[in-house]
Amino acid sequence: MLNVAVFFGGKTVEHDVSVVTAQQLIQNMDKTKYRPVPVYITRDGDWFSGEKLNKIEAFKNFDKGAPDVKRVYLPANTRTKQLYLFKPEKQGMFKKENNVYKPIDCAIIAMHGLNGEDGTIQGLLELADIPYTSSGVLGSASGMDKILMKAVFKGAGFPTLPYTYFDRDEFNLNPQEILDKCENALTYPMFVKPSNLGSSIGISKAHNREELKKAIGVAREYDRRILVEKGVDSPKEINCSALGFGGSVKASVCEMPHNSDEFLTFSDKYLNGSKTQAGMEALSRRIPATISKELTKRIEDMTIDAFKLMDCKGVVRIDYMLDENDELYINEINTIPGSFAFYLWEPLGLNYTALIDELIDIAFKAHKDKKSNNFAFDSETIAGFARNGQKAGKFGNGKFGKL
Repeated sequence: MLNVAVFFGGKTVEHDVSVVTAQQLIQNMDKTKYRPVPVYITRDGDWFSGEKLNKIEAFKNFDKGAPDVKRVYLPANTRTKQLYLFKPEKQGMFKKENNVYKPIDCAIIAMHGLNGEDGTIQGLLELADIPYTSSGVLGSASGMDKILMKAVFKGAGFPTLPYTYFDRDEFNLNPQEILDKCENALTYPMFVKPSNLGSSIGISKAHNREELKKAIGVAREYDRRILVEKGVDSPKEINCSALGFGGSVKASVCEMPHNSDEFLTFSDKYLNGSKTQAGMEALSRRIPATISKELTKRIEDMTIDAFKLMDCKGVVRIDYMLDENDELYINEINTIPGSFAFYLWEPLGLNYTALIDELIDIAFKAHKDKKSNNFAFDSETIAGFARNGQKAGKFGNGKFGKL
């Protein structure tokens, strides 16, 4: 049986959404194949584990001092592949101190937003040499930053809405200049978004200069980088998921979410559920989307192309927008979608449990593929440096030139 660490929570405003995603996933894991090892990261950045954290009730009033909750950490060491206790415990007949908690075979990252979906946890797992289910450092980081993401999509020829961007300090220094910049580049309405945030948090729609100023004021509370893009009237959102790795990628069915406002708010996505549904699963939607076969095929193909362009892995969800003239635009990619977008795969016969199986299989496949890379190159640089030494205290004044 494989020990599968499930990372969730984190120092992010999407902390609670991550907890729900993780609990859904743990409930649907095949316990005959996998032993879930919850790794809960608090808003302060502390890591905890324990069987108790496999239940949502533990988070209604989280007690980090409970006897069955252990504070843990993961070293960035390729030889350990284990979680360690923050405080060693005395075990066995002779009460010998032991700080090993549990070995980890694979990791599932169920984190949303900063410090989890942005390549940070992915980088740690790369250093620890542990297979993991989400996109890698490159795909995660570029998929998290909306400004960079749009530049990549636009550069690759994907249809994107006009946009501009700026830094929080620029606005603080000269707000009128930034407002002018937005109005010179775009027409109203405009969407104002924190560049590194998800779940529609911090997003506002502005119809005039005063609303634009207020919207920027909201967005700058959540991020240093701010994206402003042209809005559309009566937009229709269409989402599609992709699953795979490398050259083997497939697209899900498309969905058309129902929203209660001009765009999908946090409440639309997460607060309108029921006792039996939570997270993105609870969002009211049409599956499959009521669009033509031609448009469906175009979106599916675009989803696979975007997945490959961003060097993604595992499962992602890509959000699109149709304007009042049915012009299609790619909006953004979610490299760790809420509820892992399992509801978009069920119509194709892939239930949540089977999706988790595929994600873990992909994690091991990608890890094996990385191992096939050559990490050594005999350059003789060190030997040459030792022979020639340092002249005038500078490396590279001899045979090798300046480095």
